[in-house]
Order: sequence, then C-alpha cells, then structure tokens
Amino acid sequence: MKSLLPQYTIFLLQEKFLQCAELVTTSSFSIRSTFRISLTVLAIFFYASGLAQSEPGNDKELEYKKVITERSLKILNTTGIDDAVKKERVLNEMVSQYIWLNHIHDSDKIVVNELKERSSTPEELAKVQKIQQEKKASRLLALHENFIIRLKEDLTDNQLEKVKDGMTYGVLPVTYSAYQDMIPSLTDGQKAKIFNWLKEARELAMDEGSSEKKHAVFGKYKGRINNYLSAEGYDLKKQNEEWARRIKERKDGGQK
Repeated sequence: MKSLLPQYTIFLLQEKFLQCAELVTTSSFSIRSTFRISLTVLAIFFYASGLAQSEPGNDKELEYKKVITERSLKILNTTGIDDAVKKERVLNEMVSQYIWLNHIHDSDKIVVNELKERSSTPEELAKVQKIQQEKKASRLLALHENFIIRLKEDLTDNQLEKVKDGMTYGVLPVTYSAYQDMIPSLTDGQKAKIFNWLKEARELAMDEGSSEKKHAVFGKYKGRINNYLSAEGYDLKKQNEEWARRIKERKDGGQK
C-alpha cells in the first residue's frame, strides 16, 4: 500500500509541527491542551504514514509500535495510577513521545549523512554539523518540555518521577544510592549536588534514542561528579576499594 502523501511532504509536516512545539511550551493552558491532542493524533498519523510508505512487509514497524507500547505500559504500571481514563491518556502520551523521538533521531541521521556528502571541506562539515546539532537539540527540548507539561496534567509528582526513572532504566536512584554507599561521609550539600546533576542527566537521557546513548549521558555526568568529589578531597580509588570490601563483607555475612 502506498502512502496518501509523498514522503517528502510528510517529512516537512513533521518538521513544521515540531517547530510549533517550541512556541507552545509557554502558551496558555487551553492552547497547550489543544496541542496535546494534536501532537498525539499527528504522531499516530505520521507513524501510520510511515507504515504506508513500506510495501506489504512492514513487520518491523508494527513490532516497534508493539515494543514501545509494552515498554510504556510496564513503566506506567510502576506508578500505581488507578484512574483508567488517566492511565490510557498517559499511555498514549508515552507511546506518542517515543514515536516523535524516533522520528527526530532518524531524521537527524539522514540529514547528517547528506551533509557529509555535500560538504567540500572538513571545516565546512564541522560548521553545518554544529548547526544541525543545535536544531536537533532545540527540537528535543521543545518536545521534552511539552511532554512533561502533558504528563503533569494526569500524574502526581511522585508518579512523574517513576515515569522518568522508567524511561531511563532507573539509573538515577541506583547511581545516587551507590555514591552514598561508597562514600558514607558525604555532606548534605555534596549529596544535593550529586542528586541535581543526576536529575539533569536524566532529563537529557529521556530524549536519547537508545539504551546505549541514555547510559552514555549518565556516564558523562558521572565523570563530572567524580571530578567534583576529587576536588572536594576524596580519594575515589581508595573509596572504591573500601566500598568493595564492605560489599563483600555484607555478602559473606548474609551467607552465614
């Protein structure tokens, strides 16, 4: 089955709609509510259009939709949300978000490859790649902010935290707990600094397109945290060795 719209037309509509997202973030509640419905509907429309671009064998796209729906539902079930209407609405928002993120990352790959082919010098390539990276970052930020606004309409703060952790494989709570266990003498101020950096990493990781890249974002911030702790006077090599010893002692003690 062929698409009702040419692929290039669909691509342009997607790009224009993402640009509109940047304006809606600070708009009135009524406008955001309308945009919320439109974004979900159009995500499904564009996804369906993408399916239509393929010949009959579109199992890969159908499998992707199935995977992100199951993933979203699994995350949503950790929130304890018991309102069926809200749960369905949030589920649709999450699936829509994954579809849009997938579109942005896939489109970026296409553009970057075209830039590489068209650029005559390394300097020119670096310049246009920087512009493209800024465009991508702007689109991801707009999409992210609107996603959070929409989720807040149906989720409590605690439920929203669980969704964020679910979309980033729970790296924040695990890492924050590990730092506290590794260095029991951390001050409240140092703990706050570590926690805030991990929260910043989580917001960025939510928008990445793969598990590997999500973990890479946290890896970058862990490096920043480690540098900070070293500057605060902690010998991280020694702290790690002592931590490993304590973990072994706890494990051996539990086996007795």
